[in-house]
Order: sequence, then C-alpha cells, then structure tokens
Amino acid sequence: MPKIVDHEQYRRELLNKCFDLFAEKGYGSITMRQIADGLGVSTGTLYHYFPSKKAIYEQLVEEINRQDLLKAAAELEGTKTLQERIEACGRFIQKNEDYFIKQTFIMIDFCQSSDAQEIKGNPVFKLTIERTLQAVCEFLGFEDRALAAFIMAHIDGLLLQKIWENEEVSISEQFEILGQMIAMYLEKKNLQNEEKS
Repeated sequence: MPKIVDHEQYRRELLNKCFDLFAEKGYGSITMRQIADGLGVSTGTLYHYFPSKKAIYEQLVEEINRQDLLKAAAELEGTKTLQERIEACGRFIQKNEDYFIKQTFIMIDFCQSSDAQEIKGNPVFKLTIERTLQAVCEFLGFEDRALAAFIMAHIDGLLLQKIWENEEVSISEQFEILGQMIAMYLEKKNLQNEEKS
C-alpha cells in the first residue's frame, strides 16, 4: 500500500527545521542547496514546496507568527486583570527568550539581505503585523492600536537588549512596569473621554 503523505503537515515540518537552519547559518548566507542538505531532502523536493529561499522565509514568518499567538493565548488563560495578562505575556517571552532572540536575529539578517521597499510592501509582513496588533488588543482587552504597537515596540526593544546581553534588563520586571504604565495610561484616557462626554 503506498504511503499517504500529508503535504501540508510535511511542509510545516520542513519550515520548522528551516528556522534552526536560518538561526545557525543566517538567512543571507545559506543557499537553497544547503537548506535542502540541512533538511535531508533533495533540492527538487525543496523547490516542490518552496519556489525560493524568500518564499521559505515568508512562509516561516507566517507559520511562527500563527504558532506564537496560539501559545501566547494559552499562556494567558486564567488571567483576570490587565496586570495579570501583561505579566503573563512577560513570562511567555522570558520562558521562550532564546527562541525569540533567534527569531530576532533571523529577521535582522533577512532585512540586511533584502531591499527596504520590498520589506515595507511585503504582504506577509503586513499580515503578521496586523494579526499581532489585533491579538495584543484582544489579549489585553482594549482597542487602542497605538498602544498595541507601543507594546510590540517595547518587546522588540527588550529582545535587542537581551541580544546585547544587558544584564540590567529583567523581562519580568519590565512587564511589571509596563503593566503599571498601561493601567495609568488607560485610566487617564478614560477620564479624558468622560470629561469630553
């Protein structure tokens, strides 16, 4: 009986392995042949699933974004207050710090290897940013997209500080402070809205 292959599952397995290859070798320097060798597949098989290295990266970004948001949502289960939800986000990032640092390295390497306009107009990147902004709003229980973007920028900055091995930066402390700042910001914003009414 012939073996039945779930092509979508196999594609995802290849993508997950590509994450480690990009983290180890760097997006800019690895070739499709080296990716195929690292995955233990023929270049024909690799091209069957992915037409280019850029396509691998784009699909990888979309897949890890989807998985990361699902995992973050699971981490937030059972939290009740805004402060608890923000601190749970911090624990999730701290628990997966090495993974998120690798993700940041890969992203930086991709950006260095690509045209700035191409990155800015990339529909996959726009989709994942939009999906993440929406998830932050849903996770934390507000609709302020500027605040969600602020939180995303804060997380990116924390990861860069960790890359630079800044020992003064504690992710859990930063998220505790972030929670307090956001609570004050939202309280002030609510008061301003009440005064306008």
